[in-house]
Order: sequence, then structure tokens, then C-alpha cells
Amino acid sequence: MQKQNEYDNKRKKTLRWGYLFAVVALCVFVMFLARIVILQNTNVQEIKDDYINKNYREATLKAARGNLFASDGSILATTVMRYDIYLDFKTMKDTIYTNNIGALTDSLSKMFGKPRAEFRKKFDEQRKKKNQYYTLAKGLDFDQYDRIRKFPIFKKGKNKGGFIVDRNYKRELATSEIGAGTIGMDDGVHTAGLEGAFSKYLRGTDGKRLEQRINSSQWKPIDYWKVQEPVDGEDVYTTLDLRIQDIAHSALQKQLVNFEAKHGTVIVMEVETGKVRAMVNLRRTDDGDYVDSYNYALKDNIEPGSTFKTISLLAAMDDGFIDENTTVNVGNGIWVYAKQRISDGHGGGTYDISDVLAKSSNVGSAKLITKYYAEKPQIFLDHLRRWKLFDKMDIELPGITKPKILTPESKRWNAATLASIAYGYSTNINLMQLTTFYNGVANNGKMLKPLFIDKIMKDGKVMYTAKPEVMVNKMASEKAIKMMTNALTKAVEKGTAKSIFTPNLKMAGKTGTARFEYWLPGPMKYRSSFAGFYPADNPKYTCYVMISEPNTSKGFYGATVAAPVFKEIAGKTFLKTPQNIEREMLVDKKVNLNKMVEPNVKVAVNNKQMPNVVGLIGKNVIPQLENLGYRVDFKGVGRIKEQFPTEGTTISRNQRIYLSLQN
Repeated sequence: MQKQNEYDNKRKKTLRWGYLFAVVALCVFVMFLARIVILQNTNVQEIKDDYINKNYREATLKAARGNLFASDGSILATTVMRYDIYLDFKTMKDTIYTNNIGALTDSLSKMFGKPRAEFRKKFDEQRKKKNQYYTLAKGLDFDQYDRIRKFPIFKKGKNKGGFIVDRNYKRELATSEIGAGTIGMDDGVHTAGLEGAFSKYLRGTDGKRLEQRINSSQWKPIDYWKVQEPVDGEDVYTTLDLRIQDIAHSALQKQLVNFEAKHGTVIVMEVETGKVRAMVNLRRTDDGDYVDSYNYALKDNIEPGSTFKTISLLAAMDDGFIDENTTVNVGNGIWVYAKQRISDGHGGGTYDISDVLAKSSNVGSAKLITKYYAEKPQIFLDHLRRWKLFDKMDIELPGITKPKILTPESKRWNAATLASIAYGYSTNINLMQLTTFYNGVANNGKMLKPLFIDKIMKDGKVMYTAKPEVMVNKMASEKAIKMMTNALTKAVEKGTAKSIFTPNLKMAGKTGTARFEYWLPGPMKYRSSFAGFYPADNPKYTCYVMISEPNTSKGFYGATVAAPVFKEIAGKTFLKTPQNIEREMLVDKKVNLNKMVEPNVKVAVNNKQMPNVVGLIGKNVIPQLENLGYRVDFKGVGRIKEQFPTEGTTISRNQRIYLSLQN
């Protein structure tokens, strides 16, 4: 009976605990259900706004911008890593701080050149405040960062040493040959130059990461919590050739200084491809220095003056109105047309068509164009439209201007306007567009779009390769193009640009001397220009030179101011181009001199005719010619590349012979 009672008591006790557990479980379940109902009816956004958004934020993780290269692989602009250092004094362990603070301040004193006591005082203050994001240094390069991260305390890292690193990217120019005006920029708001042109390839895709609030004004990045990884930009190889760029820069700067000019521009374009191999824009600062800070080649429309005569006369040549036998009487060099006085600065008389260009006759150009197009100027203007001289050029670089040429539809058009256009006034065109036209003439009438990009690469792979783009397949008839080339060649050999003639390199081109702001009082302002290509018989490069506001007391004509720049660029880019050495002459990347030795070829002048010496070694040939009684003028060393007079030309004793050697 007693055992039965004990059993009943245990059973009751167990049941009570069971009921109690069930009640508790039921209460928990009810509370859980109630919590679900509450959450379903609670403003989650309010919680997010009250806590999460106030203490965490999503920040941009910048992508590394791709590199900008010259055509030969030289870096023009690159992205470098810079390191900002912050300290979390709340995280620093007491024992680590106490035992190492002396050694740390000593290291910082040596690195930054400040008293160690200054660091100690500042650190103790920040430690009392428990500052979690104290700025120690910004903009360190890798060597500085690598040094500081090994200092006492800091080498313990973020969790024990409170050492926080924030990495940032900085864009830097890597060469002095090309200035900021040409390379340009992209700051997210404004774009310019090459950087702006190719930003869609260079910029990459930014990533995202979370940052935690430290105080009312500071946020600390959470490095390990990246919402989205950044994708770095692609590398862009431009068409610029640093060697040619440097030659053009030097030649232009020297002339700007000599003539105390305000600013100047040089463009060098490769004839066959349209690739821009050099683009220099220099302006004088208040200190008298010349800097590349504004792209005059693209952004300024100018009245080109006499360099436009090539354009107007090519139209008449193409229409068949003028040919090699065409002549025009310019009288005494002064002509009044539609109450407008037109004058020449180079004499008078009757000119053939090549003389009109060679002597840069305003009267001759105006007479010819008005004679054939005065009744129907649209026929003349249609040539200009076909040559895209009314259109804004579709090129990658931002900021290029749209040409402005007066037409009969304009309120400013009058009976004399066509005559003004004929010799380069009543038109406003940028220098890149004018260079493109001249390059088309040099390219047998095929006008190519200016190219500034060679290729795009990503992780060592070529993603895109640029190809020449044709703007106008046939500018004019073959006869007209040849006639114009001959006339431009004569302008250098016997015309206004004869001062730059050299038998070593056949050049073709046109001088230009344009007045501007001539309606304002004060001294007359001039732009001096020269546009042309070389070698004239097989053009490789087109070059346009413009120098604005030279000191008129020193000179202002295109032949005096701009043409010498063209000559220097042509001579140094073409005549002094390094020659390739044959592969079999290379042994372990060294020249095998034994294979360069060749027998001394004897030179003979038979029947007073110039022999062919091209390809022979200069040091062997020159003494022989001099011993035969001829005067030899030569440039360079090595093998003879060009000669003047040419083979078969009758020569006499004491005559000068010009030789151009390889290098």
C-alpha cells in the first residue's frame, strides 16, 4: 500500500511538471506567433532608417583607371596607388601600446621629420578619447606605406595594432613631352583631351563596399565586406609617337620664344593612315614660359588666310576651269572687286596657276574664283561641303568646333564674300580640319578621318584595333591632285617658302599670313602658318604649323615664322629616321661589324654624268667625289640614302653634290 502511494505521488509530480512545460511551451508559441504578427505589421523601413542607415552606408570602391600609352608603348598617363593611414586607438591593446609607443614615435619622427614628443602628445590625447579613426597620413606611395606598416604597434595589424589602411587611386602624367592640354582629363564632371576621349575604355566599373559610422563626421571602411568588386579599366594605346611629339614640341617652342609669340600649334598626321603622330599646343604664361594647357588645334576656329587657297583652287582644278596653262594678270598687285580692295605683297604681272600658289597671290586667287563661280557660288561651296568643311568632325576627342563658312543664305553675304573666301577669309575652321584636307591631297585625294587610337588592351589581350576610316574616297580628279601637288612643291622650291628649300628632302606646302581682329583699333595682329607634306613625291607625313601673334618687329609672314618649324620637323622625322638592321647582322643583339664591311667601290663620272651612289657607304664615296673636283655637302653617317643631282644629270667640275646618309 505504501509503494502504491509513492508511485501515485511521483506520477502526480511528473504530470505537474509536464503540464507546466506544456503551458510554458504554449506561452512561448503564442509569444512567437504574436511576434510574427507584430513584425508583419511593423514598418521595417523605419527600423532600417533608425539603425542600419544611420550606422552603415554603401560607398563606392573606385576601379583602377587603365593606362594611356603612346604608340610605341611609352606610358602617357597611369593610375598609381596612394595610401591613407588611420589609427583605431580603441582597438590597440594596452600592453602593446605601453611597451611600444616610444619606439613607434621614434620611427615616425625619423620618417616625417617631426619631434617624437609631438607624436606622443597627440597619440595620448586620441587614446583618451578612444578615437577609432584618427588620420595619421595621406597620399603615401607604396614605399612609404611599406615602411610605415612595419613600425612597432602598426605591424600588429588592424585588430591588435589599430592600423587602418585606405587605398586610393591617383592619376599621374608619366611624360613631360606631352602636356596636360593634349592628354586632358576626366574628373567625373569635365572631360578633355585624350583622357576624356577614351574615358569609356579607361574608367572601368566601380565596385561597392560598406562603411561603418565612427562619429558624426567619420566613416570607417569595412574592407572585408565588399558588396561588389570593382573592374579595372582597359589600356588604351594612342597614335602619338613620342619621338615625333618631342621633335615638334622642341621646334615649336624654340620659334615661339624667338618671335615672342602668344601661342602656337603643330599637328603631324601620317598620310597613309590618318593617324595623328604629334599634336602640340603651347601658350605663353604670364611668367613667359610656354605650356601645353589648351588644345588650340581642336577648340579654336580661325580664318586660315592663304593656306585656304589650296582648297579654293583645287575646286577650280577639279571642275576643269584651270590647268597648267591657265594664267591670270594680277596687275600691280592691287584689285578692287565689289568695292573691296584686295592686295598682294609679292609684286605683280601675269602668273601661271602654280605661281598663284607659289607667290601666294590674293588677287590671283580672287580673280580666278570669282571669274568662274560668281554667278553660281553654290557650285564652289558644294566642293567644300563634299570635303566636309561645313561639318563638325566626328572624332573621339571632345571639344572640336564646327566650321563656319559664309553662304549666300547668310545675312552677312555680299558681292565681295566669294572673293574673300578664295584667299582664306569669311571662313572659320579649326586646324585639325585643315590638316585633314591637306593630308587628303597628300594621299592622292583620299581623305581619311584623323585617328587618335591604335588599339585597346585588357589583361594582355588586344580587344580592339583601329583601322583607317575614309571620309572622302576621291576628293578630286587625279589630274587635279597632281597639279596641286606640283604647285605646292613649287611654292617650296621657288615660291614664298623657298627659304626652307633643301635638296635633301622634297617638300610641298603653302604659307599663310592671316590678319585677325583687324576691325579693332591698335597694332595689327597676325597668325603665321605653313601647311604641307613630305616627301612631296611619296608623302609620308602631313604637317600644319600655326603661330599666333608673333612680335611683328621680328617678323610675321608664314614663310619667316611658321615654315622653319615645318622644315625642322620634316628633317628630323624623315631624314633622321633610324634604319632597320638586317636580322642576320644581329648576333646576341649586338651588331656583327664584320658583316658590315664591304669592298671600297670605285666611283667614276663618265661623260660628265652623275653616277648612282645610293646604297653605297658614304665614307668610301665622298673622298672619291671630292678628289674628282666636286664639292660634296652631306648629312648623317652610314650608307647614302638620297642624292642630288640624280643619276644621269649632267654635272660640271666645282659643282656641289648633296648626299643624305642614313643617320
